Amino acid sequence: MAEYLLKYADGRGQIHQQVTLAGSEKELRERFSQQGFLIYSIKPKPVAGVSARLLGRRKRLNLEKFLIFNQQFVTLIRAGLPILKGLDLLAERLTDTRLAPHIQAVRDEVRNGTLLSEAFRQRGVFPKIYVTSVMAGEKSGSLVEVLDRFIIYQKLALAVRKKVIGSLIYPCLLIVLVVCLVVFLVTYVVPTFATLYNSMEATLPAMTTFLISVGTFARNYILIGFGGLLGGVALFRWWARREAARETIDRLKLKVPAFGDIWLKYQVAQLSRILSTLLTGGIPLVQAMETAADSLNTPLLRRAVEGAGKSVREGQPLSASLKATKMFPGLSLDMIEVGESTGALPQMLNSVAEFFEDDVNTRMQVALSLIEPAIMIVMGCFVAFVLIALYLPIFSLADSIH
Repeated sequence: MAEYLLKYADGRGQIHQQVTLAGSEKELRERFSQQGFLIYSIKPKPVAGVSARLLGRRKRLNLEKFLIFNQQFVTLIRAGLPILKGLDLLAERLTDTRLAPHIQAVRDEVRNGTLLSEAFRQRGVFPKIYVTSVMAGEKSGSLVEVLDRFIIYQKLALAVRKKVIGSLIYPCLLIVLVVCLVVFLVTYVVPTFATLYNSMEATLPAMTTFLISVGTFARNYILIGFGGLLGGVALFRWWARREAARETIDRLKLKVPAFGDIWLKYQVAQLSRILSTLLTGGIPLVQAMETAADSLNTPLLRRAVEGAGKSVREGQPLSASLKATKMFPGLSLDMIEVGESTGALPQMLNSVAEFFEDDVNTRMQVALSLIEPAIMIVMGCFVAFVLIALYLPIFSLADSIH
């Protein structure tokens, strides 16, 4: 089966474009022609493999708007509307230009007889946990309940992410302002004083000479330095797209004092939340681990979960499989082991997620409360050094005049 980019018109004259699986171009043309559609063009899908993943990453959906769509979709289904009718109503009313074409394509696929989960999967932009949950809901006949659980999961995940990002805004803004102030002092104020002292032919202390040398160099080469910084950032972003590079970055994150532990616990909380949602929805553990691994954005942890999934497939307990990766905190392993022994693994995974999310929030607040005064102290010391170095010659000259 290959993927083709199909462009066609329906009976109302509306033009549609979608990606569809078929054995051949001829088979696809015959299938849609028999359904009364006018075929404009059929082309092989232009991207595949790594390029497709990169394209999907660039066109990532807005999760908040996707959440709103699911809330509306569940409401319509619960009210008794058929799935296709619900998709019809929502597809024509979506204002998000990134989400609307995909929902319209899903609707067209469902109208042609494709399962809802398969239609979502073919688009390649929807979270795998969502596609797997929809598939479980179709098989069990409890689509509404499954979508409700996904909505709850998505709300919690977005709330935690917003809380973490919100707590980082002020320190980042403070660092930017400090850097701007340092650049202003070194490239403008210091060279101005250097011109003054050169005109006075004064003998300067060692610290003043050093500061003026740094300021003069920075002023002469600031554009080159700025260009080099931009080039370095661009080069780093290009390098960081590779899987091996991202795994290296993850290893470095783990080694950062204080924040490495916070980062790991945040990822473990996300993994636990995903596994709990999938297991509660009736997904088998092995398949749930595969889906959870694909849903993680950290290659290092993804590789660890994939390895643990192979051990689980061979009959090993989940707690022992995760312990063998040497990546997971001991407390999470103990809680998962208790959940396995009592037959309440989904509930225990949910407890793991809640515990570590609270722990991450507490540790972030403590760490940031220490970082902010540390930044102010460093900035105060630097400003004091600049002031002393610049005004010390003036005091010396005043003493010599008396």
